[in-house]
Amino acid sequence: MSARTIDLNADGGESFGRWALGADTELAPLISSINVACGWHAGDPGTMARTIDLAREHGIGLGSHPGFPDLTGFGRRAMAFTPEEAAQAVLYQTGALRALADLAGVPLQHVKPHGSLYGLLMKDDDAADAVADAVGGLDDSLFIVLEAGHCAERQRDRGHRVAAEAFADLEYTDDGHIIIDPKNQRRDPQWCADQVAGILEGTVRSAAGVETSIHADTICLHSDRPGAEANAHAVVERMTSMGWTIRSFRDDDEEVS
Repeated sequence: MSARTIDLNADGGESFGRWALGADTELAPLISSINVACGWHAGDPGTMARTIDLAREHGIGLGSHPGFPDLTGFGRRAMAFTPEEAAQAVLYQTGALRALADLAGVPLQHVKPHGSLYGLLMKDDDAADAVADAVGGLDDSLFIVLEAGHCAERQRDRGHRVAAEAFADLEYTDDGHIIIDPKNQRRDPQWCADQVAGILEGTVRSAAGVETSIHADTICLHSDRPGAEANAHAVVERMTSMGWTIRSFRDDDEEVS
């Protein structure tokens, strides 16, 4: 990303049938990219199509958000996938979203694994390699969104288009890894804004108070977290007050390429 420019993404499209989840409509005017659930951990074809329309309406970057086949646990429970299985799962779900997006005339910008699948890639280089290679093989213009640090830098070094991600509403371990929150508790909006301010200045503070360095191309908010809209407003206000411009990483990449 160029200086003073950052992407703000949200996980969305997580409603299912008659069950509504998330503040997608409220967050859409504030964010620059959205990651759409593809039916395995949340979402369904109708929700996917509506979220694609929302992305088109607000001009925000569209990405797939593939997860484990775990509707009951919302994809936040660990599963034993081989690298090949992880890659196939990502392609299968991304292909479904891409078919709907192609019909709607909305380009796919990125792929961001969800929940415990994202966690698997943080921990298993072979799985991360397989998934990144699959995404690049599908379309080498796609970005893959991975945790800022080793996971993102490894795939960038391997020649993939990577957006390194930090989180506004998740806590971190002392060694700079996110703590996936299975209960998805409400966060103080100013806590989220303070965390983002630190990230923009190049550091993140762990739950125990340890600071580690971080470089992020995109910052995530979760639309299903209670108080998501208040969190988003606080984060956007802090970003802009610090002189940062919110724009998608693809827009920024095209400007500097």
